[in-house]
Amino acid sequence: MALRIGSKRMTAVTSIGRISVVEPRTCRRHATAAAVPASNLSNDAKNAIQREASIPNPDPPADSATAAMVNEHTPFMVATYVRPPPMMVKGEGCYLWDIENRRYLDFTAGIAVNALGHCDPEMTKLIAQQARTLIHSSNLYHNPWTGELSKLIVNKTRASGSMQAASKVFVCNSGTEANEAAIKFARKVGKIRQSSGEKHEIVSFHNSFHGRTMGCLSATPNPKYQKPFSPMIPGFSYGTYNDVAGIRELVTENTCGVIVEPIQGEGGVNVATPEFLQALRDRCNEVDAVLIYDEIQCGLSRTGQLWAHQNLPTSAHPDILTTAKALGNGFPIGATIVSEPVAECVVTGDHGTTFGGNPLACRLGHYIFSRLSESGLQEGVLEKEKIFRKGFERLQRQYPDIVKEIRGRGLILGLQLTQDPTPIITAARERGLLVITCGTNTLRFVPPLIISEEEIQEGLGILEKAMEAVLGRGETVEGTTGQQEMAPLGR
Repeated sequence: MALRIGSKRMTAVTSIGRISVVEPRTCRRHATAAAVPASNLSNDAKNAIQREASIPNPDPPADSATAAMVNEHTPFMVATYVRPPPMMVKGEGCYLWDIENRRYLDFTAGIAVNALGHCDPEMTKLIAQQARTLIHSSNLYHNPWTGELSKLIVNKTRASGSMQAASKVFVCNSGTEANEAAIKFARKVGKIRQSSGEKHEIVSFHNSFHGRTMGCLSATPNPKYQKPFSPMIPGFSYGTYNDVAGIRELVTENTCGVIVEPIQGEGGVNVATPEFLQALRDRCNEVDAVLIYDEIQCGLSRTGQLWAHQNLPTSAHPDILTTAKALGNGFPIGATIVSEPVAECVVTGDHGTTFGGNPLACRLGHYIFSRLSESGLQEGVLEKEKIFRKGFERLQRQYPDIVKEIRGRGLILGLQLTQDPTPIITAARERGLLVITCGTNTLRFVPPLIISEEEIQEGLGILEKAMEAVLGRGETVEGTTGQQEMAPLGR
């Protein structure tokens, strides 16, 4: 946290929902003819005061209402995340507000979740309607919305030109559950195709992120996160992303499944080449293995197409496709889409979920998937990408030794830097913009897909000022850690 001066500040209180929001009240300064005594503050203290006065959204200081609430809650919470000082209490469209009523333009969308923005009005209405009707009855009974959502996903996926083998859907609660199901299904297929049990190995790739449950963690080869929970589930091996030459040795007759992200989000916004994905498909065909595309972050129109693999020929399509994040726009839901040959291997009792597929989640998912599959929204994503890229290219010209590469597609974009980007994260936030990191020294941009051109330009302007403060003027800004799901070794 940046250095703050512990002076008591006069405040006014307003209300956002049931949360008290503290708004700074300006104190009127009265002119006086008396001489002002020389300050005995240290230079560091003076610099801190000057810096806080010069930025529109300074982080809440140690004596703030935010800090008091955080300090009250922290003793009761398992320490799974490192969070910056603000506490968010309200969202609307592409903006968030904290408990002290500071406003932030959100270029993170809850880590690529809020594709339709915060508090979408129709979604809000549907939550209220369905909550009055039926929220949960368990998977021991039928409900209309699980089937409607599954049918919509299969039909829209095929119609888009994506996964033509899409046949059936397993609905769950999250991305890691969707990937766990995919791994289990691949193992089951391997058992059936080779009854000896030798065909059980799963292949994944370095810099991938598939989730935090044990199966998904075993498929996420980051020693920093695997070691505390070792040993991992046996039978996982790892390859180099986009290494076509290494595929034959990596994927063997004992491989039952290969899981890969068409765009690695957490790993640094690394885009798989068509040649790599085609070679994986071909090798899976040769050894009778299942190919799994994890599109939890890059799917659902974030690339300007319904699915990130949509531009590939049918010959490179997967057997299993996983999704979550944007499918619920903030409400917990995930889905595993499978081909008929995979579905035939899964029988009653092989897998299940208590909450997955509940009427509330599936009704919301049906609405959200319908919205995200609209061609107008997808075309808008591609136009917005151009605006972002133009702004990034300007920053690259300003800082050619620091901004080395612009990566990604659509509205999953990354700026690869040559130095730690976390001070820029802090400087941007204290100017009203939320940005996160990924990979090693990569700034990640995954805004709501509904973001306007004006909002993009506003955010790019703030980002430019933040980079000027850190890189141009060389201000001392403490970095914000913890702004990605999994940090690389040494971070």
